[in-house]
Amino acid sequence: MNSFNPDTQSAPSYVKAPTHLIKAGDTTFAYRELGQQNGIPLVLLNHWGAVLDNFDPRIVEGLARQHRVIAIDYRGIGLSGGTAPVTVGEMARDTLLLIRAMGFEQVELLGFSLGGFVAQEVVLTAPNLVRKLILTGTGPAGGQGIDRVGAVSWPLMLKGLLTLRDPKTYLFFTSTANGRQAASAFLKRLQERKTDRDKAATPSAFFRQLKAIKDWGRQTSQDLSHLRLPVLIVNGDHDIMVPTALSHDMARRIPNSRLVIYEDAGHGGIFQYHEDFVRQALAFLAE
Repeated sequence: MNSFNPDTQSAPSYVKAPTHLIKAGDTTFAYRELGQQNGIPLVLLNHWGAVLDNFDPRIVEGLARQHRVIAIDYRGIGLSGGTAPVTVGEMARDTLLLIRAMGFEQVELLGFSLGGFVAQEVVLTAPNLVRKLILTGTGPAGGQGIDRVGAVSWPLMLKGLLTLRDPKTYLFFTSTANGRQAASAFLKRLQERKTDRDKAATPSAFFRQLKAIKDWGRQTSQDLSHLRLPVLIVNGDHDIMVPTALSHDMARRIPNSRLVIYEDAGHGGIFQYHEDFVRQALAFLAE
């Protein structure tokens, strides 16, 4: 593993991208990057319990065709050091520390699920840092149903255990033929990397992140009209983890936003429609 070096040439694929370490504050963070070495970097913030190997290779690689893409492990997750935070606010502060440690004056953010919570908090805390924001499978602070993510997830995690399937089959995708096919393809993509894989999240980190999610769902609603930057909001029409209605809610409340809803898709709609999502995201970022 290597320390951060902005002059290092990126690997041609996410599956082959090396894992780097960088010190930010008192914590050493793990990350991978690929793509362009110039321009405004696109920082990826992932879901509950996710490590670097949970980023969809096709999405990362597709975005990296035109951008410098950086995927990170949160504090206490994967190969990042420290203890996982129990609030979204702490995770946002970590992200700001990491961005500054890398020497970036401006970034673009893509947040999926929990990562979308963190991304919103980053923009509200440091509005001049982020040029454009992509929110996928996510919702606003105080959004109805977010505090029930655990209650929704546990039965489907048990179902995954009993059926010998990855729980994301049930959590991220619909139960239709299209959904099942998309789940199978996505899970295969996550296994493409055979060496230098990240360390799985510990049970302690998993539960600490769940507390952060519950608190986000129960906290006071934020004034999203303060988000003045361009925002692309994307979800499936049957998101059972972070209800799709919350994507519509954010689109109504954020002045300069556009909404994309994929049919017959769940929480992982961007994975099911990864080719179209990459096209939409690249077009949005290019504007």
